[in-house]
Amino acid sequence: RQVLEAQLEVLRQGQESILSSCAFTEQALHHGSATEVLLVQKQMGERLRELAARPFPEHPHENAQLEFRAEPEGLRRSIQNLGALLTTSATAHTTVATGEGLRQAVVGQPCSLSVTTKDKDGALVRSGGARLRFAVTGPDGAAAEAEVQDNRNGTYELVYTPRAEGDFVLSILLYGQPVRGSPFRARALRPGDVPPSPEEAKRRVKSPGGGHVRQKALRRPASMYGSAKRKENPIEDELIFRVGDRGREKGEFTNLQGISTSSAGRIVVADSNNQCVQVFSNEGQFRLRFGVRGRSPGQLQRPTGVSVDTNGDIIVADYDNRWVSVFSPEGKFKVREEELGGVWGWVSMAPPSLTPCSPQTKLGAGRLMGPKGVAVDRNGHIIVVDNKACCVFIFQPNGKLVARFGSRGTAERQFAG
Repeated sequence: RQVLEAQLEVLRQGQESILSSCAFTEQALHHGSATEVLLVQKQMGERLRELAARPFPEHPHENAQLEFRAEPEGLRRSIQNLGALLTTSATAHTTVATGEGLRQAVVGQPCSLSVTTKDKDGALVRSGGARLRFAVTGPDGAAAEAEVQDNRNGTYELVYTPRAEGDFVLSILLYGQPVRGSPFRARALRPGDVPPSPEEAKRRVKSPGGGHVRQKALRRPASMYGSAKRKENPIEDELIFRVGDRGREKGEFTNLQGISTSSAGRIVVADSNNQCVQVFSNEGQFRLRFGVRGRSPGQLQRPTGVSVDTNGDIIVADYDNRWVSVFSPEGKFKVREEELGGVWGWVSMAPPSLTPCSPQTKLGAGRLMGPKGVAVDRNGHIIVVDNKACCVFIFQPNGKLVARFGSRGTAERQFAG
């Protein structure tokens, strides 16, 4: 209808032009003097010839066919896929609860703890939706406010708020059965009576030498879980190992800003103040460090975000250089120049031959004001969060801008940094 209406409008305008020109010409011939006719002869002749030669859309630009064809097969498939069976392999006797909230809480303040579901063999359950019930009973026997938040990854956040001092009983039931160690007993204290946590106490203790203590990545032995001697309220932090220390050497950091993982079993970390990217194995062992401080292509000035694409290439958001750089899995800067035939090539860090460089060597240069986070989707699109511009950019792997959205503000599709 829209196509035919537009065609009709063109025909009507042409008709009006023809009628008005003919009417003017006839009026000039019948009522004008010879002098007036001679004055408009050339103008009106050209006008009439132009109208006579103009091609008008006389034939319909659309046909009249419009019919409905029923597709019952799609409806049948939709009915068959109307729902799904939901279940988990979580068992109560292997599921554990962790957190400071199992030991103590502060009156009037929300206190949280975590529940990690496990199957019969003690392996972590990666899906949510388990039937978990959390009940808190106060010293007077009354129920306290409590809620369960499903993280959809096999873990659950339990929150309760004590309203009075005294001992509270925390009951955690999974499918109607108590989790390991449940029920727990926690003491609610007034804010001024809360002793410092073990972490705060450790921070207050200074080492004899005045320097930092280097900690190696150690995996806790399995016997810590299977020991016959258990506390009344077993609490597990599920810490596997810890990596890194403050410093500027390999495996050390001064300002970690971004982290990512790869399908090849590697952990990639962006260290902003050290102007470098470091790579570790999934076991926490140092593998690689790359990065040279500077403002040329392939150099880093303040890397704040890092991601790994499907090819294993490392994408780095450089905050101060205001662009995104791409490195190979071995840490070599990747450049796509016209003389390479439109194919990514590997070059050493910041080679002088790259100047002047093609736009792909500095992805987003001239558009980004302060890139701070970066991710890669399944199609290879590079998605960048611009902290200063308060917007999100989406680039193709070759650096072409696909889309951008967001601005500074508090409304929908607006950000504040």
